[in-house]
Amino acid sequence: MDDQLKQSALDFHEFPVPGKIQVSPTKPLATQRDLALAYSPGVAAPCLEIEKDPLKAYKYTARGNLVAVISNGTAVLGLGNIGALAGKTGDGRQGRSV
Repeated sequence: MDDQLKQSALDFHEFPVPGKIQVSPTKPLATQRDLALAYSPGVAAPCLEIEKDPLKAYKYTARGNLVAVISNGTAVLGLGNIGALAGKTGDGRQGRSV
């Protein structure tokens, strides 16, 4: 990898926010009412519905919209054993999740 490509790749992964994925709210959280619906006491309603019917977790939570990509970093494509922390970005663990 030439120096220009290397620096471009490092900048891409660092700016404007480190990494390639983020967690952000899907609901407005601007008012006290919003927070009451999102947390307590509002969160009790979907919790109780899910308790009665576990499939409702797909309706009321992000359960159907998440993926886990797990690696111990021992066989990173083209890099070998670089460890779990470096492997998180190494062969695109974050990239694969997008």
